Amino acid sequence: MRETPRRRETAADAGPGLPQRRPGRAFAHTGASGSGTPHRSDGRPPHTPRGARRTDPAGHPGTPPPVPGWPAPLVSGVLSLLTVLFALITWQVAVEGPLLRLDERVGGKLFGRGPGALSQVLSDLGGTAVALPVLTCALGYALWRGARRLAGYAALTMAAVPALVIPLKVATARQGPLTEAVDYYPSGHTATAVVAYGATALVLMALPRPSWLREASWPRAWMMPVAAILLSTATGIGLVLHGYHWPLDVLASWCLGPLVLAPLWWVSCRSRRRSSG
Repeated sequence: MRETPRRRETAADAGPGLPQRRPGRAFAHTGASGSGTPHRSDGRPPHTPRGARRTDPAGHPGTPPPVPGWPAPLVSGVLSLLTVLFALITWQVAVEGPLLRLDERVGGKLFGRGPGALSQVLSDLGGTAVALPVLTCALGYALWRGARRLAGYAALTMAAVPALVIPLKVATARQGPLTEAVDYYPSGHTATAVVAYGATALVLMALPRPSWLREASWPRAWMMPVAAILLSTATGIGLVLHGYHWPLDVLASWCLGPLVLAPLWWVSCRSRRRSSG
């Protein structure tokens, strides 16, 4: 008895008997649901770092959150202004111009004003015995947190102070107030205070706060640069009132310090972006 071979079924013959895709179900090979959304079928968010990041204004995923900071054009404008002012003061000191004579008249009226003990304490804030240990503690903390690159840049920034100040002192050879000694321009104590306290603030701001401080309302991020500015300002005022420096010596170092700190500021901003991204 011959068996009649069965005819093979085709897609047209199968009709409704073939399995059909059901809407709303997820497919393993695409990871997408029938609705067209690129999420899991159970409605849970994807457990990947890319899915956890915010989207940019264009809707692209994976972009890091914005990091607050000073606008770059504002920083560039301030640094340019400080550069011009420092160059002007240095030129007047070198040629003994009219600005130098005005500085000596103003300084003569300020010397000896205020409590002498207080002005001495303020002057000592710019000494290496006070300012450098503060920066050393910040560098040690940065190394402990694994920020070796940031700590290295901060150390190089501090080392740039004598490398810049000492040649300027020798080149200008300005006589100090109430003394016959020379090499008083610019003020080394003021420059040390600006860079040491400013570098400390930049290093601490670039490092993530410890877990036990994240929920605390203090210290705020803006408190560290404000403290650095106050300490540097107090140092310069104490030096002038006690008769250690002319006002232009201090003003020049107030201009020079931020210029020295500019590369470290850029590095600290990059470190903050990496830690927040």
